[in-house]
Amino acid sequence: MSIRIDEKVIVVGGGLSGLAAAHTAWESGVKEVLLIDKSSFCGGNSTKATSGINGAGTTSQLDLDIHDNNGIFKADILRGGSKDNTLAEVLATHSGPGIEWLKDKFSLDLSLVSRLGGHSQPRTHRGKAKFPGMTITYALLEAWEDICEKFPKKAHLINHARGDKLITDAHGNVIGIEWIDLKNKDEAGKPIRHRESGVIVIAAGGFGADFGPDSYIQKYRPDLLKLPTTNGVHCTGDGIKMAEDIGAKLVDMEWIQVHPTGLVNPKDVDAKVKFLAAEALRGVGGVLLDKHGNRFSNELGRRDYVTGRMWKSEGPFRLCLNTKASEEILWHIKHYKGRGLMKFYKNCEEMAADSGTMKVENIKAAFDEHNEIDKKMSDPSSPPGPYDAYGGGKTYDKWGKKFFRNGPLQVEDSFHVGIVTPVIHYCMGGSQVNNKGQICRIGNAPINGLYGAGEVNGGIHGENRLGGNALLECVVFGRLAGSNAASSLMRQGGSAL
Repeated sequence: MSIRIDEKVIVVGGGLSGLAAAHTAWESGVKEVLLIDKSSFCGGNSTKATSGINGAGTTSQLDLDIHDNNGIFKADILRGGSKDNTLAEVLATHSGPGIEWLKDKFSLDLSLVSRLGGHSQPRTHRGKAKFPGMTITYALLEAWEDICEKFPKKAHLINHARGDKLITDAHGNVIGIEWIDLKNKDEAGKPIRHRESGVIVIAAGGFGADFGPDSYIQKYRPDLLKLPTTNGVHCTGDGIKMAEDIGAKLVDMEWIQVHPTGLVNPKDVDAKVKFLAAEALRGVGGVLLDKHGNRFSNELGRRDYVTGRMWKSEGPFRLCLNTKASEEILWHIKHYKGRGLMKFYKNCEEMAADSGTMKVENIKAAFDEHNEIDKKMSDPSSPPGPYDAYGGGKTYDKWGKKFFRNGPLQVEDSFHVGIVTPVIHYCMGGSQVNNKGQICRIGNAPINGLYGAGEVNGGIHGENRLGGNALLECVVFGRLAGSNAASSLMRQGGSAL
C-alpha cells in the first residue's frame, strides 16, 4: 500500500544551505515550503565565513581579466583533497551559476576576487564591506522572511525547532519528519512534538562542536577533542545522526579540518570557541611568523599543510599584515581589532618587543628573503626556481609559495598582527550524497524523499576542503537539493511512495 505525502518541501537548518534550498524549492513552484531551525535565529556557521565564496567563469572574474573555468577549478578541488570525481565536477560546474544567482536574485556585491590557498586562480568572491558569509546569508534570510510574510500559508520559518526523527514508510522512503518545539512545553511541562509530512532537505550543519562522550569527534577523531573550535554550539551533527538512524551511509568521518588561523584572544587564551582569521588575510599578503620571527610555511598552502607546519614549529604564531595588505581588507581588520583579536604596531621593532620572543633581525631576514623571491617570481626573464611550487611549477621559495601580493615587506612598515592557533573548523565527513543532492544508503542507492545540503554532506571535499568552498557547497547543493526535492513532488502533484 502506498502512502501519499503532502506537496511540501521541509528544510531542516537555517544557514546558507538551508536558505538556498528553501528559495530554490519556492522558485520551482512547489505548493509549500517549511524551514525549521533549532536556534533562536537563523544563519548558523554560514554567517561566520570570512573569506568568500568560490566561483569559476563568473562575470566578476571576466571584469578583472581573470581566466578561469570549470575544468581548472575541478582540478584544484581534486588536488586539494577530494577523491570523488563526480561531486568535484558538480561543485565546479555549478559554481559560476551559483555566484550569478546570488548577484542577480539578491543584488549582492561579489565584485572583489582573491586567491586563497590551494587555488591556481583567483576565484574567491566577496563584496566591498562586511564578512561575505554574513552578508550573503542575511540577504537570503531577509528575502525568505519577506516571502513568509507575503505568503503565510505557503512559506514558513520556525525557530526553536529541532529536527528529531525522520519518518519512513514500509519501504524505507522518507515521508516526513518529527521535530521538537524547544521554546514551548505542553501542560505537563514536556516538550511539544510535531509531525510534518513532505520531502526533507537536511541542511543542519556539521559536528565541529560535538565534544560529548557519544559524539562523532569522540568516535572518529578523539585526538582532536583537546582543540578549540570555530563552530557554534549548535553544530552537533543532528542531521547526520537522523539520516544515519534510517540507514544513510556515512563517509569521510575521520576527515575533520583543522584550520591554522584561529585567533587567540589575549584576555581569554583558553577559550574553547575561537574566532577565525579569514584565509583571505593570507590571500592579500599576510605572512605567518613563529615565536622567533621566522617564516615556517607556504602561507597559501592547503589548510592541513599549514596546520602541520605549525605543529612542527614553535608558537605562539603571528599573522602579520603590512600597510598595503591591511588596507585591502580593512573591514576585516577593523572587526578583529574591535574584538581585541588583532593589534596595530607602528613597526616590527614594536611588535618584537611586545612579543618577548621575536627578534627583529630574524623578521628582517625573513622579509628580505620573501621580497627577493617575490621579485624573481614577478620577473618573466627569471629562470625556473629550484623548488616545487604548490599547484605545479617551480618557485624560489623553499616552502613552495609562488603567488605574492602587496609587497615588499619592510620592518619599518606598520603591521596589524593577530596571534593564531589551529582550531577545529569544518567536517568533510557526513552523509553520502549523489550528484542530485540525494542522501544515499549503504550501497549508494538514494533514499527517496531525502536530500542533503551543506556540511551535512560527506564525500565532496575528501581529506581537505579548500577555502571558499564551504559557502559554495551551501549554495550549489542547497540549490540542487531544493530543486530536485520540489521536482520529485511536482511530477505527481504530491508523491505516492
